[in-house]
Amino acid sequence: MSEIDNLRARVDTLEMRFSYQDQLIEDLNRTITEQWKQIDALTRRLANLGERVREAADNAGAPAAPEPPPPHY
Repeated sequence: MSEIDNLRARVDTLEMRFSYQDQLIEDLNRTITEQWKQIDALTRRLANLGERVREAADNAGAPAAPEPPPPHY
């Protein structure tokens, strides 16, 4: 194998690796974007649930209104 053939083979190998790496970077970017969307949605849901738990805890400590007597009294 001549030196030029060797260089061609190396360049071909590098070009193939580059194309695979470029696709891999695009796939990773898409995955990260989807994960950030999910994280954002889950963060909002968690904040909403935290607020609901605080409201429930605040309401649990308040005395309940007396139950009215049954109608036959």
